[in-house]
Amino acid sequence: MANIFEVKSSELVKLAAERLKTKITKPEYINYVKSGAGNERPPLDADFFYIRTASILRQIYINGPVGVSKLRVRYGTRKEHSVHRRHIVKAGGSIIRDAFAALESLNYVKKTKRGRVIMPAGKSFLDKLSNELVKK
Repeated sequence: MANIFEVKSSELVKLAAERLKTKITKPEYINYVKSGAGNERPPLDADFFYIRTASILRQIYINGPVGVSKLRVRYGTRKEHSVHRRHIVKAGGSIIRDAFAALESLNYVKKTKRGRVIMPAGKSFLDKLSNELVKK
């Protein structure tokens, strides 16, 4: 049986996003907000929320208990300045919190004192998807 370490992460996230589309609903504000202070415009991809949610689920699987602040750093960008050097800027936390809420409603993730941890249902969801990718 394959796990997520044996497949390409981009393929796994795309497949997981497709499957999550039918299970969770996208918040209405997602189409109008930037994903962080370092970006100039909102994401152009219509499936951005599902891709980010699938990516967050993968990060929780890999890195154990993960909180919002750790993922804000993970999804942050470099902000360009005209006069001085660029700086690292954290991503917005609202989208990450909404992704956590969506994953918790599916019982894929559980909140603990140290952060979110993956549940057996979430682990088997990702393992089944990686198994499908290996068979292709």
